[in-house]
Amino acid sequence: MILQELIIECKKQNAKAQEALYRQYSGVLFGICLKYSPNRAEAEDNLQDAFLTIFRRIDQFQGKGSFEGWMKRITVNTALQKYRKKKVFDISNEGQIEDAVEEVEESNVPLDFLLKIIQELPDRYRLVFNLYVLDGYAHKEIAEMMGITDGTSKSNLARARMILKTKVEDYNLTNK
Repeated sequence: MILQELIIECKKQNAKAQEALYRQYSGVLFGICLKYSPNRAEAEDNLQDAFLTIFRRIDQFQGKGSFEGWMKRITVNTALQKYRKKKVFDISNEGQIEDAVEEVEESNVPLDFLLKIIQELPDRYRLVFNLYVLDGYAHKEIAEMMGITDGTSKSNLARARMILKTKVEDYNLTNK
């Protein structure tokens, strides 16, 4: 079944079409959930919640733009919504840090180590880092999505980069 037919059938709440859509996109959307979740179990929960929202709102997709992009946006927002409720974005008495790009000495740091240390970042830092660095959102967009200020977004990104830089430097020292 081609994508347009799947969408039409999902709009009719056809369970087989919903299952086919899930099978086709769950891998891509789960990767997004992993980026925005502190662990695999929460990523799985976020994926299920995202698909429930996708199926509930599929009538709102008008065929303008990419359907996959529309689903990705819902998936990111689903994960962020959970953290907004926890108020992980509130920062008390933290000074602003300039959006300085930290240079890290080039090294052969394994990808799985990098993914692990990104996953270990505090929620507010990890989410801003992923949105800005991995997904290319601007600070203004991140601020709107997360209900924070541009300055807080920049500060959280700078702090995330400092933490990651320290961990990469420590890795390089112990693995020379």
